[in-house]
Amino acid sequence: MNVIHQLEKEQQKKKVPALRAGDTVRVHAKVVEGTRERIQMFEGTVIRVTGGGLRQNFTVRRVTHGVGVE
Repeated sequence: MNVIHQLEKEQQKKKVPALRAGDTVRVHAKVVEGTRERIQMFEGTVIRVTGGGLRQNFTVRRVTHGVGVE
């Protein structure tokens, strides 16, 4: 297990901003559709943060046209 932790430590950026539930974030995602690709932006409120370091995941919720989207 030490090898995995060492590898993660080397690959992680030095300054990673703290992320907590309730924060508002803007996520840029690359979307590939056939031969075309574009950047799609998604802005919303963080409702859940799991894991840590390189394995950290978060769920973002946004209300669009009266419908909640995660």
